[in-house]
Amino acid sequence: MATINPVIIKERVLKNGTHKLRIAVRHKSVTSYIVTKIILNDPGQLKNGKIVRHPDACELNKKLRNMLDIYEERLDNVKNTDLYTCEQLRDIIKSGPDGEEVTFKGISGEYVSYLMSEGRNSYAKLIERSSRYFCDYCRGDIEMEDITPVLVKSFSEYLRRSGKTQTYINTILSHIKVIVNKAISDQMVSYSVHPFSSVRISPAPVREVTLSLESFLRIMNSSPDTKKKKMARDLFMISFMLGGMNLIDIMNVDFRDKEVRYVRTKSAGRTQQENVISFDMPEGIERYAGGWMQPNGKLDFGYKFTYHNFSQYVSYAITDLAEELGIKERVVFYSARKCFAQFASDICMPDSVINYCLGHSDRSKGVIRYYTKIRSRQASICIKRVCDYVIRPELYKDFVELRSMSLMNMM
Repeated sequence: MATINPVIIKERVLKNGTHKLRIAVRHKSVTSYIVTKIILNDPGQLKNGKIVRHPDACELNKKLRNMLDIYEERLDNVKNTDLYTCEQLRDIIKSGPDGEEVTFKGISGEYVSYLMSEGRNSYAKLIERSSRYFCDYCRGDIEMEDITPVLVKSFSEYLRRSGKTQTYINTILSHIKVIVNKAISDQMVSYSVHPFSSVRISPAPVREVTLSLESFLRIMNSSPDTKKKKMARDLFMISFMLGGMNLIDIMNVDFRDKEVRYVRTKSAGRTQQENVISFDMPEGIERYAGGWMQPNGKLDFGYKFTYHNFSQYVSYAITDLAEELGIKERVVFYSARKCFAQFASDICMPDSVINYCLGHSDRSKGVIRYYTKIRSRQASICIKRVCDYVIRPELYKDFVELRSMSLMNMM
């Protein structure tokens, strides 16, 4: 059962020696706090949930009681508290549909802070930028309940008149929709008609960065003459051999282990049940990881700047390597992930297994997906066969032809 109580946290003293009164929300053995504007000179001025020995104690206690009444009412209106985490309950009672204003900037700011705390800095910056554009169009912050289909549509048309591409518009709108949906799911606002009901957000176009097998083999068999390009080649191949793993997750892998087991950083925290991916460490990966591996099993390339800068550095390096090898196709670090998916499909690996290796949810239709689960063993076999395919493609000629025939029959 969730409870709320006023508290003073002695360790969080302000610079002038005073203390802000907080409302502690306790739920599922976890405590979260709502910071109030009530400031006390000493922790002893809060006793048994009441303010004492303060010149304005009577007035402050009335204010505190009113505040607690609002929060308790909001908590009582939550039908099933067990469905929520402590942080979610705190957000619900802090900014409910009645009482305090629930603004777009407030919801956006809290979500950006959450993303930053989860290490998803790049996505947090994108949300922050899109939110700023929307607030600029609205000429300041706006209450969530005032976001209507008409407003969203006019914002979309404004972006189009400004000369923005459809891809850019879709990206901005999808970020705004994330904030709106978060406010709805956290019961901070409700709409009779969803604000995005009159605007269609087209799915992002698939990036054409998949390589032909010939171009891929050029990278795999290359012998870079500089540390920068060798690093790019090795990371590219490591990503491919680990089922298209993203760079940020590669940097957290312990290459001493016989099994790879991780949750994609990109999707962590989006669902209540984490999507854990596991498979055997591929044979031969030490060729690319061994030279960079430290005693703790992690890779270290001697790059001392931020991860964001390192990611850009790797992307530029792999592009330079591709140009040096005479590859005409567009090559980015993401090409390793795309190649893994394409080659796995070429040799007729099941889509559900490929999705598991990539960390995607299996959205394929059919009742069978409700009765079966992709296991680590299947992912290990898939990765092993894809790695074998690029070494001995002639052995998989029949599979590739079979897939080509099936595609032709579908046309």
